Amino acid sequence: MATEGPLALVGGDELNPGNEPVDTLLVEAAGGGPAFVLATAAARQGAAQAVRNAQRWFEGLGLEVEELPATKASHVSDPDLVARARAGRFFYLVGGDPGLVPKILRGSEMWSAIVDAWRGSAVLAGSSAGAMAMGGWTLIRERMPGDSKRRYGDALSLVPGIAVLPHFDTFGKGWVDSALERAPSGTTLVGIDERTGALWTEGAWRTLGAGSVTTITATERRTFATGAEIDAMPAPLTAP
Repeated sequence: MATEGPLALVGGDELNPGNEPVDTLLVEAAGGGPAFVLATAAARQGAAQAVRNAQRWFEGLGLEVEELPATKASHVSDPDLVARARAGRFFYLVGGDPGLVPKILRGSEMWSAIVDAWRGSAVLAGSSAGAMAMGGWTLIRERMPGDSKRRYGDALSLVPGIAVLPHFDTFGKGWVDSALERAPSGTTLVGIDERTGALWTEGAWRTLGAGSVTTITATERRTFATGAEIDAMPAPLTAP
């Protein structure tokens, strides 16, 4: 029987009304234990504001969260911060720059501690760039801000074989052609609408929230409405 906690990949517009179906479930699963927000993806765009937004939002849902500093290499190797991560019961990675989260967390002691905590039943969630980092690859702008062409960069590979396309009901759907053209063999693109989560719990993925989740491969495209089991996504790595 699975012992890992819920894993949520959220399509963006996080920490705003409309996210209650996913976030209420995550708050309840945290059980009141140490709860952290990681503003890694927002390191260049206002990490402090992202943390304040998370604290305001989750306080309204009954959970007090604090920052787990993870915006530079010295943070993710700091023994005290790694120990805090190991004891955590709730981790939320905000959106921002898709390339920063793997760059800072990949292979780090902190990420290892977070994954161990999740495998021991803690909650783990990422939105937009935070969700993108959970896959096998993250999609990074080819040249300039706003460029719809994306190149593949190695991500954290907690969910191998996927690349997440967040904001799929708005601008994210514009990445599909470029992402498919360059996709490594066997890749599943996972388009997630804003205020919507692909939620792993009790050994299966399902859609939860305002929109839908769309899986795309070279040969097939499927859409899963809220409440549906997403049987086209690979399981996360629930064991080392």
